[in-house]
Amino acid sequence: MRKLKIIYAGSPLASSIVLKGLIASQSECGFKIAGVLTNPPSTRGRHSDLIPTEVAVVARENNIPVFEFEHLVAEAREAVSPLEADLLVSFDYGRIFGPKFLALFALGGINLHPSLLPKYRGCTPVPAALLNGDKTLGVTVQKLALQTDEGDILAQTEIQLDGTETTLSLMDGDGSSSKVTEAGLKLLKKVLKEAANSDSELIGKKQSGETSYTPFLKKEDGIIDWNKTAGQIDCQIRAYTPYPLCFTGFNGVKVTILKARPSDSKTSEKPGTVLPYQKSVGIEIACGDGSVLVVTELQQEKKKAMDYKSFLNGARNFVGSILGLDTQKTD
Repeated sequence: MRKLKIIYAGSPLASSIVLKGLIASQSECGFKIAGVLTNPPSTRGRHSDLIPTEVAVVARENNIPVFEFEHLVAEAREAVSPLEADLLVSFDYGRIFGPKFLALFALGGINLHPSLLPKYRGCTPVPAALLNGDKTLGVTVQKLALQTDEGDILAQTEIQLDGTETTLSLMDGDGSSSKVTEAGLKLLKKVLKEAANSDSELIGKKQSGETSYTPFLKKEDGIIDWNKTAGQIDCQIRAYTPYPLCFTGFNGVKVTILKARPSDSKTSEKPGTVLPYQKSVGIEIACGDGSVLVVTELQQEKKKAMDYKSFLNGARNFVGSILGLDTQKTD
């Protein structure tokens, strides 16, 4: 088994979880992480402090060189080239790899993507699967191609969903593990071990089946249309946690619905009507087709998130109101 040299590319928490797993697997799988590509630090907080990505933090903790380029142009190629890496491994990096950059790697590049490609190509596959009420979520390792998520498939698996997951829980989990990172790490280790044992390029299978693409999420995607069924709104809330979150309006004030579930109850009230309060259940809201959504955690604009009991203590006339948000007032 030869020692494969790889560059890892990623940025957010889920990607850092996978990076940790790969670092721990270097000897077992026959590779060495020679460097890490990640997004530049971003400004956060009241004082606009520069905060590095979670991937950068993990890399530096393990004495791995970190490269933080805004664009992968000549400067980036000149910095990475001396490492003479064999393979580029990417998961949730957020930058496009051009042909000149990919040419630096003898074996090209591979990418971890949380969908059953070619379904849900693009940047938001997990929200798309939850929004559509899918019963399974795919995880794929594919060869990096110049067209988005069109590379040959090297490994693929499915995760069963129980209908309570959010994008946050599937991707980040408890901060150290999640369903996506566990499945993805297992696939990557398999592919990297095979690459280390081979003297030739990685061979995958062409993608087949119905193709779909997922868009960037916008803030207005979180607006709740109470004419939809409780099941559809529940899917929307779980898909858009942690971003953009789902919200409505009460007396001209934005209210974000953080946790909810469909009820077995039925109602004839107008969609958006807050039904009579049942203390042991939650806040029940009428939805389309007579369905009912039970809300258990919510947040009024400029206030802290609260459980439904605490929220009602400070929200007079909430019960009996009809919720809704003017689509022009999303700031």
